Amino acid sequence: MRRVGVTDEELLVEVALTRLDHPDLDLEEIAELVVRKAGPDAVLEFASRNLAERGELRGAMFAAAVEHVIRVVLTLRGPSD
Repeated sequence: MRRVGVTDEELLVEVALTRLDHPDLDLEEIAELVVRKAGPDAVLEFASRNLAERGELRGAMFAAAVEHVIRVVLTLRGPSD
């Protein structure tokens, strides 16, 4: 998952596959693994998307990238029962 321009659906698949490999981790830990695996260009892209969504100009890049992954998962997962 080194290329930039990852769609939300591709990101969700990556999270699901990572969760299969690490079933004991919580969502934030899974998101951190996905972000680390994605590489620096994707970290910048994810952080930029997240900060734009929040209407902010600055933030910690890695933390903002992880938050983006979590936001995508929760959005695409839909409402919980």
